[in-house]
Amino acid sequence: MIRILGIDPGSQQTGYGVIDMDGNHAIHVAHGNIKVRGERLSDKLQLIFHHLRVVIREFQPTECAIERVFVHRNADSALKLGQSRGAAITACAEQGLPVFEYTANQVKQATVGKGHAAKQQVKHMVKILLCLAEPPRADAADALAVALCHGHSREGLLRMDRVSGIKKGRLQ
Repeated sequence: MIRILGIDPGSQQTGYGVIDMDGNHAIHVAHGNIKVRGERLSDKLQLIFHHLRVVIREFQPTECAIERVFVHRNADSALKLGQSRGAAITACAEQGLPVFEYTANQVKQATVGKGHAAKQQVKHMVKILLCLAEPPRADAADALAVALCHGHSREGLLRMDRVSGIKKGRLQ
């Protein structure tokens, strides 16, 4: 069994989700949102870093999956998202976790079955796939979807890494 931390980084809220994968069977462990507050950017990034370190220490994941940045229409938003991702990746790397990245389309494809699915569809499928009583809030649902995507993709990635000789867990 492998424990995966999924992260949906954001400048307002960063979602996280923890699942266990037993073969192809996913088991919900925890999820939540980090409300990113602070006057200065450095305060916000430190908050993301600190809270994810707490989550990592509490739930002891063995791998981390994070959503890859895509170019927004607003360059400032893309930069803020990238900085939030950097804080999240650093929290994982500091704890020695291998970090894997997935695009939003890859996550939606793995979770819903189509790469351009609506957020509501993702929330609904996360609820179904993890046997949750209620769908999680949007950011936590996205983080759980990232974890699910990695859980279902990891065996193929690891096989490709072994074949090509690439170090397991490298940031792609």
